[in-house]
Amino acid sequence: MDRAIIDACAREIPNDAKLDGLDDRFVKLDEIPYDFNRRRMSVLVRDQKGHEHLITKGAVEEMLKISSRAQVAGEVVDLTDELRTRVMGEARRLADDGMRVLAVAEVDDPDWGEKLDADDEHDMTLLGYLAFLDPPKDSSAAALRSLADHGVTTKILTGDSDRVTCFICEQIGLSADNPLLGSDIEDMSDQELAERAEQTTVFAKLSPAQKARVVSVLRAKGHTVGYMGDGVNDAAAMKESDAGISVDDAVDIAKESADIILLEKDLGVLDAGIIEGRRTYANMIKYIKMTASSNFGNIFSVLVASAFLPFLPMAAVHLLLLNLVYDICCTAIPWDNVDKELLASPRKWDASSIGKFMVWMGPTSSVFDIMTYALLFFVVCPAVCGGAWASLDATGQALFVATFQAGWFVESMWTQTTVIHLIRTEKIPIIQSHASAPVYLGTILGGIFVTLIPFSGIGSALGLSPLPGFYFGWLALIIGCYMLLETVVKKLYIRHYGELL
Repeated sequence: MDRAIIDACAREIPNDAKLDGLDDRFVKLDEIPYDFNRRRMSVLVRDQKGHEHLITKGAVEEMLKISSRAQVAGEVVDLTDELRTRVMGEARRLADDGMRVLAVAEVDDPDWGEKLDADDEHDMTLLGYLAFLDPPKDSSAAALRSLADHGVTTKILTGDSDRVTCFICEQIGLSADNPLLGSDIEDMSDQELAERAEQTTVFAKLSPAQKARVVSVLRAKGHTVGYMGDGVNDAAAMKESDAGISVDDAVDIAKESADIILLEKDLGVLDAGIIEGRRTYANMIKYIKMTASSNFGNIFSVLVASAFLPFLPMAAVHLLLLNLVYDICCTAIPWDNVDKELLASPRKWDASSIGKFMVWMGPTSSVFDIMTYALLFFVVCPAVCGGAWASLDATGQALFVATFQAGWFVESMWTQTTVIHLIRTEKIPIIQSHASAPVYLGTILGGIFVTLIPFSGIGSALGLSPLPGFYFGWLALIIGCYMLLETVVKKLYIRHYGELL
């Protein structure tokens, strides 16, 4: 308001010479800052003739309490009840039109010296109104609709008039029925306030402590609360919230209290940030769950193999290389697409869901690992080595082990990269839900690279032997059956727990 008046005076100087040099004609002697109990502020100034003026501005109701006279048509008259009613009626009319209204009063030549306190604000002359319009941004209505579509309920907590706030709500499409005022909150217990707060959209004429209390009771009811503000009166509520949000041109205390500072003052930025946060969470939980289940399945497979095989199904160096390539493929997951259903509502971190997911999904890959063991031990390796394990000499058995380990090395990579596409969505992958190009590229290149290792010098150095061509036909069948069983288990998991990620 102060800035707007100063700018308006500067623009009007060519039309009104009395406005020129105002800042040189008065000296400020003292000031009583605004506070949320008085709801007004005062300054004491001295003009060039040595006369002192105490000037006060604030909420209309509070200004009427400290005024005994009013300036009407250039004359100072007693502030009668009739005149008070007229003043309040005009203020309400302006508020109904969306104008925020302040009243201004003064006392000329006060005799209390150059120091002020709140007790000096009395017996004043009401001069008039300051009314200003603070319209919402054009993008606000669309942003609020988008927030609602993403499961975010918007509530307005303000120290302003309920009439002004309801007018603004009508413009942006928010329901403003039955606003709750600060005076109403004072008489409520926390339980009563919590029940009303869940059903109320507009909270008006609130003090900073009341704003913080509303945030506190909503959190106590299990809601995750973000509070956005840019003024001194918002700092307490921001600290009380789960996420305090401010803007870069806010007052210092608001920015210091905020967890997030928006560089653009637009609710659309906030909506985009919420969506991006959910996308990040979804991709993070994808990686955690798919990696945990994959590693659990590999461990379970190795345990089974150690009970029946006369050698290790995979050497330690093979396992390390496999995990390295798999992790490189997974670096594309932060850029993966996320289904709209996962972005539609907020999700809470639940560590116990990882264990459940691991137990359900991990053994599924082990079923096909065991099938691969049987295929390699009884069909592929004997065909390559010219006989069963027991009938081979040391050289033949070394080739048998190298072929077996190469076969499971390749199969493990393909099952791990395939499961990325299966677990990343509750839908049918590729058909109903598409991964991003980096994920497709990473998994395909990772599978090809690992498949080629046994045929390269790297494979020889690692003790892996080239695989026969017919093995890959069997491998394709195993991978196809694995995808089918994994899809069935995924559907059963979703039916049991209600969600995949």
